[in-house]
Amino acid sequence: MNKEELVKEISKKTKLSQKSVSEILNVTIETIEKNVSKGQRVTLVGFGTFESRKRAARTGRNPQTGAEIKIPAKKVPAFSAGKKFKELVQK
Repeated sequence: MNKEELVKEISKKTKLSQKSVSEILNVTIETIEKNVSKGQRVTLVGFGTFESRKRAARTGRNPQTGAEIKIPAKKVPAFSAGKKFKELVQK
């Protein structure tokens, strides 16, 4: 399912216009991105938690040459599924 299909599905279930649903979804995603980029966690109870995690610096290899390269430390976005979501997926 892509974003357009998600908007259509939500629009059908809520009886809101696709334009309204799209705007709400965009604002929701922007808010999650903004807060996670600031280092804050966003928890949607039952669904999951969005957060940023630190990835340590490490040594890797160039697959073409086999030469060692240094991969710098960085922060990456992460999602942890909530209990309810995990249970639904396991069914």
